[in-house]
Amino acid sequence: MRSVYVTRALPEPVLEALRRTFEVEVNPENRVLTPAELRANAAGREAVISLLTDRIDDALFAAAGPQLKVVANVAVGFNNMDVAAATRRGVLLTNTPGVLDDATASFAMALLLATARRLAEADAFVRAGKWRGWTPDFFMGLDVDGKTLGIVGAGRIGKNLARKARAFGMSILYSGRRRDIAFEAETGAAHREKDALLREADYVSLHLPLSDETRGYIGARELALMRPSAVLINTARGAVVDEAALVTALRERTIWGAGLDVFEDEPRIAPGLADLPNVVLSPHIGSATPGTRQAMARLAVRNVIEVLNGGAPLSPVNPEVLG
Repeated sequence: MRSVYVTRALPEPVLEALRRTFEVEVNPENRVLTPAELRANAAGREAVISLLTDRIDDALFAAAGPQLKVVANVAVGFNNMDVAAATRRGVLLTNTPGVLDDATASFAMALLLATARRLAEADAFVRAGKWRGWTPDFFMGLDVDGKTLGIVGAGRIGKNLARKARAFGMSILYSGRRRDIAFEAETGAAHREKDALLREADYVSLHLPLSDETRGYIGARELALMRPSAVLINTARGAVVDEAALVTALRERTIWGAGLDVFEDEPRIAPGLADLPNVVLSPHIGSATPGTRQAMARLAVRNVIEVLNGGAPLSPVNPEVLG
């Protein structure tokens, strides 16, 4: 029977669709497999369902063998996958775009609000028993309504965030390689080049994929362009921000604050970051709702089923393999 390996437990009702037709083995431990373990478990499989924490590289493809047809990533990003090596070997790679847009955009908005209104700091203050009563200037934060949101990378999630931000009366700026006239008509957004957006926005939210081009996209130079009252939000990939430079900017109040759900070297974070009061930190949970995670798993499973049954996947990363 054709065999599928799943690198971390997924909802059983989702896996049941696979089990009806294929032999399925799931990593029994709730941890990231080592590269050696991943290669050993992939050997002889026709499909692997992976997570963004798994390195899907040429060594894995070689260990799996020539019968490997597809690796389905349960993530919209695929910077953990060697696309060129997969394409060279004729292995289809897939991801899960679209199904997590709402959840991730909502979480970006939550981080923006929490950072602006100092929510995590205030929560810790109350829990520590330090609150002694209300005063007019207590825990003063930033206004959100009517302010300017700069969206760096106006793809599906960035556009979704823009729609949500419009409910707060925010003006929208966006950067990208080309203008999106339909997006501008819908939201009133204005296109800006990178530096202009950073200078003008009160809030900057990052929605870039991680690539050689975007690694370190926000560094010391970019942070210096931002307003002293500005807030940086990142729910994309940690490495698009130079974390050490961000620590310095936050410590020196080059910018007012930051809300981060992703980090350069997860689960580790840059030294000093956790000590700063003007940053809200969360453990990469932007898509963490039951409905969203199940939808991601379902899409990954559907991609595997389609490919192993001789069809085309719903969301291929390297469609050129299909010919």
